[in-house]
Amino acid sequence: MSHAPSNGLTSLLLGMVGALLAIAATLAASLHPAHAQGVQQELQSAPSFVDNFSNFDRSRWFVSDGWTNGAHQNCTWSKDLVRLSDGVLSLGFEKRKLKDREFACAEIQTKQRYGYGVYEARMKTGTGSGLNAAFFSYIGPQDKQPWDEIDFEVLTKDPSKVQVNSYIQGKPKNGKLVDVEGGADKGFNDYGFVWEKDRLRWYLNGKLVHEVTNPDELPTHSQKIFFSLWGSDKLANWMGAFVDPGSKVTMEVKRVAFTALGQPCQFPESLACSISNSN
Repeated sequence: MSHAPSNGLTSLLLGMVGALLAIAATLAASLHPAHAQGVQQELQSAPSFVDNFSNFDRSRWFVSDGWTNGAHQNCTWSKDLVRLSDGVLSLGFEKRKLKDREFACAEIQTKQRYGYGVYEARMKTGTGSGLNAAFFSYIGPQDKQPWDEIDFEVLTKDPSKVQVNSYIQGKPKNGKLVDVEGGADKGFNDYGFVWEKDRLRWYLNGKLVHEVTNPDELPTHSQKIFFSLWGSDKLANWMGAFVDPGSKVTMEVKRVAFTALGQPCQFPESLACSISNSN
């Protein structure tokens, strides 16, 4: 049977071990500063990607079909209104009775969840009062998570502006209307946000248009990426009084990308090429 060392020897050994551990921790921090900070790696995330919609990647995208998001929505999601042509993804809204709604609309969402990083999309919208064309990230109760969300929403009653916002625990925190030079409906614009643990920034065509650093207004859960075009006849104060557009309205997307923080930018126009964690 082995014997325990004396108290003096124990203290000496413990002191040596503690010193060695401290040296090892210092070396590790210098070799792996990101691990030392331990801030941006806390959120689980799927890998970086770029999708130019040369094809529709069903391993990445889930198409909403056959339901609505609630009584506020006057349309039913239809997979038939998600189409791809010449590298442009289109989401449509049209008058077509589907289940208990008089209109049909479109939504896609990623199957995987993403964390801190640069989110960006190049898109163009149609017009119409009572419609919402959105690029956003979201997670919520249906995924057994709290409701966190980061938004770009073009309320197409006025395509000269886009609304940016975040939701924490289902409550909007910092909505702001931002001018879209030339209009969201006249050409393709680049919408992007940079999500960090202690900061959230929105960019429009490469220009910073909104920033939030209040911890109470920052999401803390990995989210899916969405595009949607939908209508409402119950949210008139926000989206405008709904008016039947009389013909199909579309939202077009040429590119979407997620670049994890610290990863190389993936295409020349990417926000990740021109910004850093400090500006």
